[in-house]
Amino acid sequence: MLEMQSLADEILRQLPLADKTSVWGTLGTIRPHLNFDVERDVQSLLQAVCGKGVEYRTIVDLLTNRSDDQRQQISKEFLDLTKQDLLKTLEAAVPADLENIVVGLLRPAAQYDAHEIHMALKGPEVDILTEILCTRTNQQLQEILDFYKHDFKSDLEKDVTSGTSGYFKELLISLIKGQREKYSGVIDYVLIKQDTKALADAGSGSNAGQPDEKEWIRILTQRSPEHLNRVFSWYEKTTGVQIEEATEKYFQGNGQEAGMMIVALVRNAPLYFARKLYQAVKGPGSSPRTLARIMISRRETDLLSIRAEFRKHYGISLYSFIWAETNGDYREALLGLCRSEDL
Repeated sequence: MLEMQSLADEILRQLPLADKTSVWGTLGTIRPHLNFDVERDVQSLLQAVCGKGVEYRTIVDLLTNRSDDQRQQISKEFLDLTKQDLLKTLEAAVPADLENIVVGLLRPAAQYDAHEIHMALKGPEVDILTEILCTRTNQQLQEILDFYKHDFKSDLEKDVTSGTSGYFKELLISLIKGQREKYSGVIDYVLIKQDTKALADAGSGSNAGQPDEKEWIRILTQRSPEHLNRVFSWYEKTTGVQIEEATEKYFQGNGQEAGMMIVALVRNAPLYFARKLYQAVKGPGSSPRTLARIMISRRETDLLSIRAEFRKHYGISLYSFIWAETNGDYREALLGLCRSEDL
């Protein structure tokens, strides 16, 4: 009984919920447009692309002020009215730096993810594959699989199997299966202890340096983020080793990188994305694609939380950062997704 109370006290001490940003979050910057009129929007887009010169600002303002569902309605109405695909029409009309953002905003979220995954498998790009598959709900993962199969006439699990290897492959396959538990709101102290012991035993393995990968994969890919955070805290309490240190020690290569990413996303996903946004602009390998992908994919999920972490971590608002580091209509599109300043 005392041991159980000690576990509860440690969890409460390590995880003051009032001071933590939600791991997965529901704080998006984009909301459904209150005065939405699909026919009016279609006419605005037609005028923007059919005049003497393409009105990029009109396109940007409209697309970044509509929700996913509203943009899909616009695409359907545009097709019905003109017999032309809106995505292809705008792809041909906008410059290259805007194209990826326009594509990301007009494709359904799961289809956009499927295309990002398909491109990332060519690397393979460990960060993109892990990020997408780790942060989508089970339902979203199924939708991604469906779009992937439809658009590429291939099975994602088979492509991952042929395009990756080792611990990294097994981890991705487990994520693809979409078996992550949904947090019930009830803290299961017994399961926390069981999972902690399983990680510790699996990490040590029967032979030094030969961990049982299956146990780590099972726990990291199937438990809810809320539960995992508590397991990490109890693991560190009982072993004296940070979970990041254990992951780095026991695994190598792409598997190690993916494992470290999952831990970071579970710890604090908004902070992880804030760091990725900064590195996408200021890092040694700057990546406009990464910048656009995160802004697009998190716009209706937790971009407000990411903005808060960005401000806290870098001492500048994400809005001001984007304003200073980008330019033109590309900048306006990113600012449209960011929405506003954080003072």
